[in-house]
Amino acid sequence: MKKILITTGIFYPDIGGPASYAMTLGRNSTGDRKITIVTYSSKFNYPSDKELPFRVVRVWRKWPKGLRHLIYFFRVFSEAKKNDVILSLNAVSAGVPALRAARMRKKKIYVKIVGDYAWEIAVNKKKSSLLINDFQDAAKKGFIKTLSKLQRQVCLKADGVIVPSQYLAGIVKKWGVPPDRVRVIYNGVDFKESELSKEEARKKIGIPGNIIVSIGRLVPWKGFKMLVKIMPELLKISQFFRLVIIGDGPEKKQLEAMVKNMGLEKKVYIVGKKNRDEIAVYLAAADMFVLNSGYEGFSHQILEAMAAGVPIIASAVGGNKEVIEQGRNGFLVKYNDEFNLIEAIRGMHQSLELRDEFAAAGRETVAKYGLERMISQTFKLLEG
Repeated sequence: MKKILITTGIFYPDIGGPASYAMTLGRNSTGDRKITIVTYSSKFNYPSDKELPFRVVRVWRKWPKGLRHLIYFFRVFSEAKKNDVILSLNAVSAGVPALRAARMRKKKIYVKIVGDYAWEIAVNKKKSSLLINDFQDAAKKGFIKTLSKLQRQVCLKADGVIVPSQYLAGIVKKWGVPPDRVRVIYNGVDFKESELSKEEARKKIGIPGNIIVSIGRLVPWKGFKMLVKIMPELLKISQFFRLVIIGDGPEKKQLEAMVKNMGLEKKVYIVGKKNRDEIAVYLAAADMFVLNSGYEGFSHQILEAMAAGVPIIASAVGGNKEVIEQGRNGFLVKYNDEFNLIEAIRGMHQSLELRDEFAAAGRETVAKYGLERMISQTFKLLEG
């Protein structure tokens, strides 16, 4: 029997990539494979954990900082003895204790990297206004320097690093990780589109008109402010345009204030977090999906929109360029470029034929990113 220990910072019922990824691997572990997950948690335990086909070990998140990390390490150290290999789903809060436990127990460890954690913290705490590429070579100090050093050391000392795009592979290699220890495994999606018609979906969400949907965490680099800013110009193209932003995050209050100050309360809707079934309904109601982001390692949202048959406009950054072929299955535009965004939306809106072409090509594209392929490649690497 092959035994795999997964360490993560978040897990169900938390919402986020690592939580979903860990659940996916756990639920799809078959045959003589056994999975154990160690996670930080807002509760000591959840009754639903007993119904899962794998073990979940939870470390209470409300323990004081330092103490909870120490407890987490001892949990991982204990579980590492019973497992053959460790997969850590981040390089700092889960990766640092997992690496130490792996070395003490003489176990192999792999780390999955979906972004630069130090950069995200620096931007969120307003310690940096740089985009991720420029941040790589910029001087760092204090806490941000420590975070950057920690994640690089964990990746350098791990037996392998898994990334979801060639773009992120380039970032990790720049940290000094040898190319032969970096493995690109594209994320898979199993998104189920809504069976509602466009009009039925619009009635269900209570928003009429030509709907532009954007999804993501409400953080500075996602570019939601620019989408709100260009709405007056878009309304000159069509008074029926409606912008729907799905997500939550530190910029939510700023965005809501911006909408109110611009008098766009009936034109822009910031609807908060939604589950997968709810997102499927919003996508069924949409005429187009727009992702104006300054950074994307590999966007699940683009693949889900493609799976729902929604034409895509996205910024030409990061992993987006590996999924979207300009003019075939979507439009790529410059990040935060007001003119390009408006013109791309205008062109998409004015041509039903173009929207249909992009939707069809998008469905063909997303078929390449099946969940079974991702699971198979991941377990093959861990058990190889």
